Amino acid sequence: MSYGEANPANAFRRILVVRLGAMGDIIHALPAVTRLKCSFPRARITWAVESRWAPLLDDNPYVDSVLPLVISKWRRAPWNLATWVKFRDSRRQLRAGRFDLAVEFQGLFKSAMVTYVSRADRVYGFERDMVRERIAASFYSNRVASHSSHVVQQNIDLATAVGGTNGPVVFPLPEGKPQANLPKGDYVLTSPIAGWTSKQWPLEHYAELARLLWREKGLPLVIDCAPAHRSYGEQIINQAPKGSCLLHISPLQGLIAATRRAKAVVGVDSGPLHLAAALQIPGVAIFGQTDPTRNGPYGGSFKVLRASGVVTSYKRGDKIHACMLVIRPEQVWEALQEQLSKRAQVETAAGRPFSS
Repeated sequence: MSYGEANPANAFRRILVVRLGAMGDIIHALPAVTRLKCSFPRARITWAVESRWAPLLDDNPYVDSVLPLVISKWRRAPWNLATWVKFRDSRRQLRAGRFDLAVEFQGLFKSAMVTYVSRADRVYGFERDMVRERIAASFYSNRVASHSSHVVQQNIDLATAVGGTNGPVVFPLPEGKPQANLPKGDYVLTSPIAGWTSKQWPLEHYAELARLLWREKGLPLVIDCAPAHRSYGEQIINQAPKGSCLLHISPLQGLIAATRRAKAVVGVDSGPLHLAAALQIPGVAIFGQTDPTRNGPYGGSFKVLRASGVVTSYKRGDKIHACMLVIRPEQVWEALQEQLSKRAQVETAAGRPFSS
């Protein structure tokens, strides 16, 4: 690991953390930022994040302030007066921080530009061959190489290079806000939508899994979707036996609360899966082309299913990849039964009998 020049613990007073999105990536950066705060307790840490993901940082004791940005609108909107005003306001906020350090966890041109606009005295980021957009590394004054496998540990390595050597590996997440449309009793939760369609599992497989879960355990499968994906969730409901599925349309805060209550989670490589893993909820992760060694659920509460012989690729696709079709509902159900049994044993030992 290449660390660059070390800094004394009191060297930094104002630290800018840049991890704009997406959901799972922000969660994966939480332990590293915790290390920064524990190692530089007198420093004020500001996290720059895209507005839609800011609720993930609510009540975080290791982050002093959150700076929500609407980066997507900078890039997509025509550069008229209104767009310029929004950019100007964000630039003013960034520069008002007078940061003596920026730590860039994302490795994209847009995230590197945030550090540039901030005029931070020093900028730490990953080596050029580790970032998705190599031009981003040109903006860093200190570039760090990590040989760790999982992205959580890579982020910790970057924090360590700065001097963030103290603190636990924890995921400080908010409690969330419960929504009305959840079962009163136990349930299994799933969020079928991923950032890339190629990482998704067929909707008819979810319907079959719901049938097995309902028949064998009497537990409903709760389908969590953002409002924009309601129709996808409804298609699953329509194919599943009556009563075996429930649609949960919620904002991010609702997803967090629903995940905390779930007996188990079934997911693909997406933010909701990594949320559940960070909260140590047991479950089953269905992986395709992305590598679970690097991007899998962190912490050991999940069983990962991946077809043999799959070639790792991070190429985005607009169709469900063939390797995801190989994982059958019966395989997921078998793994899910094991996870539910383990949770039942833990809860019984703790004096909280599993109620299903």
